[in-house]
Amino acid sequence: MSSPAARSHPHPALTDTEVQALVKEHLFEQAPIMIALLDSECHVVAGNASFRRTFPEWAHQRCYQLFKNSMRRCPSCVALKTLQDAKVRVHEEIIAKDGVEPTQYVVRVARLGPSDTSPPALIMWMASEVTEAVSLLKENELLFERVPCYVTVLDRNLRIVRSNRKMKETFGGRKGEHCYRVYKRRDSPCPGCATLMVFRDGADHTASQVGVSATGEEVHYIESSSALVREGGGRVNRVIQMSTDVTNLHLLEKEKIEAERMAAVGQTVAGLAHGIKNILMGVEGGVYVLQSGLRQNNPARLDTGVEMLSRNVEKISALVKNLLSFSKGTVPHVTLTDPNKVAREILELYGQTARKAGIELRAEQQEGVEPAALDAEGIHTCLANLVSNAIDACQWSEKKGCRVTLKTSEENGVLCFEVADDGCGMDYDVKKKIFTTFFTTKGSGGTGLGLLLTRKIVQEHGGKILVDSEPERGTTFRILLPRNRLPRPTGDSGIGGEGGSAGAGA
Repeated sequence: MSSPAARSHPHPALTDTEVQALVKEHLFEQAPIMIALLDSECHVVAGNASFRRTFPEWAHQRCYQLFKNSMRRCPSCVALKTLQDAKVRVHEEIIAKDGVEPTQYVVRVARLGPSDTSPPALIMWMASEVTEAVSLLKENELLFERVPCYVTVLDRNLRIVRSNRKMKETFGGRKGEHCYRVYKRRDSPCPGCATLMVFRDGADHTASQVGVSATGEEVHYIESSSALVREGGGRVNRVIQMSTDVTNLHLLEKEKIEAERMAAVGQTVAGLAHGIKNILMGVEGGVYVLQSGLRQNNPARLDTGVEMLSRNVEKISALVKNLLSFSKGTVPHVTLTDPNKVAREILELYGQTARKAGIELRAEQQEGVEPAALDAEGIHTCLANLVSNAIDACQWSEKKGCRVTLKTSEENGVLCFEVADDGCGMDYDVKKKIFTTFFTTKGSGGTGLGLLLTRKIVQEHGGKILVDSEPERGTTFRILLPRNRLPRPTGDSGIGGEGGSAGAGA
């Protein structure tokens, strides 16, 4: 009677010979790589199906005849070394077949049986084709190193895992350093970091950045970050950061702005003759009234003359200050400045003026806005111009109870100063001209330089100014300042915010 174990199997147990035959058939014969057996003289004595398909004329040939089309043994024969010391060896080998382009393989050789056997031990030769994989690897390596942009692979701690040659040459980054230290000489991650956003959501992100080269020069670049390696569950483990240098484009942009500014200065100086003539006529009139009051000993006429002179002196002062501010090409004095503090100073400056005119002047300030690298005096001048214009627009409106709102906020790394009024507004033709040279809606009361100066200061901060207006519905000006485009601090990095004197409105 058969045992329970025997009864549980429908087929009898295999003999050792049968097992060996199956192993030979399934492991040796059907292996997807080439396998051959060599004797001590390097003759091929057997080969699996993959080997026979590749080398159909294998019989009675030595390995160097098959693989090298040579009649001489290889100078450093790996098979013989393995036959002598029984060490397993793995190496790369180029195999050349008749009429076929040489192919690269990874070859593994191992001795079968002890060295003192008779006949001598055999060598098992196994080869896997790697030509395509090696070629792709080399191409990728060449692309990574030679691509004309900065390429960096970062881990979740923002440390450099790998960087290409251009990045090393420009920024001097080394493996293991934090990217923000290498690119920006910072001690903490950059605001609005595209790479951090990739680690958070796995999507691609792009940002404009300004870095510092190893030689201390400013480098402007567009950074694109993408997930490179993901763990189970989709969690991003590595990010590749590719940055295109746009420093030359930035310099061209600055040169264009400078050329436009100088052209505007020339046009403005030519156009100022009319405005100066009107002011001088006012001064002459004030002098005449003052002199006649002295001759007549008339206190009232004296007061009128003094008031006329004072008013025209203020116009001259505002005209000269705005012209000098607009024409000079000096670098802004940039410090870490509290945006909300500058806005509060503007409210204090114009609070009484607005109250006298029956206009509500109010603030809307977002909490938690961090200090930013700003020219506090320049931003003060911009907001003063805009608030002054808004108050004038409300006074010219036929509506009662007008309001001017000064807002400060930040979203996605972009600072926003907004000045909105519900005054007289502007039509399409006026909106087209407000940033042109010597244009003013205030007649002899304006210089035409206020908004030009405002736009110049905003551009010097890497930002832009937008306007939205409709007749009798009001006007909104928005100053948008991306933090990653702000200029670097030029002096004491302490938190500033002391604004300068207001420029005359447009």
